[in-house]
Amino acid sequence: MLQLRHYQEEAEEAVFDYWGAEPGNPLVDLATGCGKSLVMASLIKRLVEGWPDMRILVATHVAELIEQNYLELIGIWPFAPAGIYSAGLGRRDARSQIVFAGIQTVHNKAELIGHIDVLMVDECHLIPANSNTMYGRFIGALREINPDLKILGLTATPYRLDSGRLDEGDDRLFDQVVYTYGIGDGVRDGYLTPLSSKATATVFDTKGVGRLGGDFKQSALQAAVDKSDVTRAAVDEIVAKGADRRSWLCFCSGVDHALHVRDEIRSRGITCETITGETPKEERRRIIEDFKNYRIRALTNNSVLTTGFNHKGVDLIAAMRPTLSVSLYVQMMGRGTRVLYAPGMPLDTPEERIAAIKAGPKSSCLVLDFAGLVDRHGPVDMVQPKTPGKGDGEAPIKICPQENEDRHGRVGCGEKVHASARVCPCCSFEFDIDDSPKISAHAADVPIMTTVEPESRSVASRTFRFHEGKGDKPPSVKVTYMVGMTAINEWVCPQHKGYAKTRADRYWLAHGGSRPFPATPIEWLKRQDELAQTAEIQVKPNGKYWDIVGHVVGDFAPANDNHEPPANDNRPSWAWELDDSIPF
Repeated sequence: MLQLRHYQEEAEEAVFDYWGAEPGNPLVDLATGCGKSLVMASLIKRLVEGWPDMRILVATHVAELIEQNYLELIGIWPFAPAGIYSAGLGRRDARSQIVFAGIQTVHNKAELIGHIDVLMVDECHLIPANSNTMYGRFIGALREINPDLKILGLTATPYRLDSGRLDEGDDRLFDQVVYTYGIGDGVRDGYLTPLSSKATATVFDTKGVGRLGGDFKQSALQAAVDKSDVTRAAVDEIVAKGADRRSWLCFCSGVDHALHVRDEIRSRGITCETITGETPKEERRRIIEDFKNYRIRALTNNSVLTTGFNHKGVDLIAAMRPTLSVSLYVQMMGRGTRVLYAPGMPLDTPEERIAAIKAGPKSSCLVLDFAGLVDRHGPVDMVQPKTPGKGDGEAPIKICPQENEDRHGRVGCGEKVHASARVCPCCSFEFDIDDSPKISAHAADVPIMTTVEPESRSVASRTFRFHEGKGDKPPSVKVTYMVGMTAINEWVCPQHKGYAKTRADRYWLAHGGSRPFPATPIEWLKRQDELAQTAEIQVKPNGKYWDIVGHVVGDFAPANDNHEPPANDNRPSWAWELDDSIPF
């Protein structure tokens, strides 16, 4: 029987919750390696079993993804009424109830395919903003056949390659991100391998390289970085720092650059191949198969393995392709986060899964950042597309200075960490930081990736207040924690749908509240006496503010009939009065 992981179940429920309340187009944001194909398969099975006449089309752009998504459905539903429409796979099953299609093949075949109720788009960040494209014309034609067409997007990066978020702007195709499970979540829960970013002596210079379509001009970029002495120096570092790594994936700045990097790696006696957009299909399959079976140690490519490529063994990424695109950056890094657990170890809890990763053949994926991506874009699990006109500021980082001699005789850690980090996540070096207590309503900076652990703060008091929603958004509950003399806020949303509602219910249950869960903020405030206190919160800096990423639940302390603070409540009397001051 199919058993989804908790976040996969939540993602599926979020989609159905959204469609139960809204007629729009939802978006699911799942990090690379977290099983979007399985979520889609489970959604499709549930939709067709619930509505037997429904027709569904799953569109994407890469033959490997089309086949992978189709096989995932057949794996959980062997007799699914499904077919494939893809020239690259030699199939044209236009009349199947469930169609897995390549957009390049079907973009002008809407009339042949006919009525579609739900269009699912995998890797939907690749849908251009311009409606006069293959995706735009295809969606327009499907809507002419069925004006009630629903569209579901799935991606690991909910923003376009060259612009802002997919759910924002007048030209947006998707109305709302209904569920998010990012790289940081996957690493924390032991479902993804952590990334380790090392400083490199070789750094590409992109000064003077022009821009086009939101990124560097391809030809100018390649001319700037494809220099024999620079390539030689970069490969020197890859060979030295990758000595203990089995599977190297190199993202290069052009076809010629990829070939030159390949030749330089080969000159060191290391097996290496190259894949570009011009690589014949059969040769590409052979190279990828050899790479996955460790017959080839290194693989260079020119922007063709950023999506739809799955090899769990990748344990070194050489970032040799500077980019201004947040989406491309995250997609490249995601190629290294898939896990290889140590065999025979239990995997029931996050702690057990993390232990199995550390004991396995791939405890981390090393990122050699010749392109300055970490410096430019910051934490891979916290990046956002830059707002036009806001500049290209870099994330504040520092380099671990610890010197450790390993069995190869090399010294120096060199891990890239955020300026706020107290301990290096790679070698446990403790930075010289003033540890006197500091907390403010605004965070000084942002952490670098998932390597900065949350900080615990003792809560002096907690208040709940009604918070009016903006526009047509439902109201929520504003939770204010007093930490020293500083107020830190979060919002819980019992009246929302999808993931926001799930988080509110989790909060309520964790603090001892009884079922059924509150359905509105007013009900939450009326029943707040059911909840235990919050003893501590875990916070991480996010831009100018603090994100609350965890809670430590304290004693259960209900109010008495006179609405006086309970004896063990450490809040001042005015805080308790504010709790109960909302007119019901």
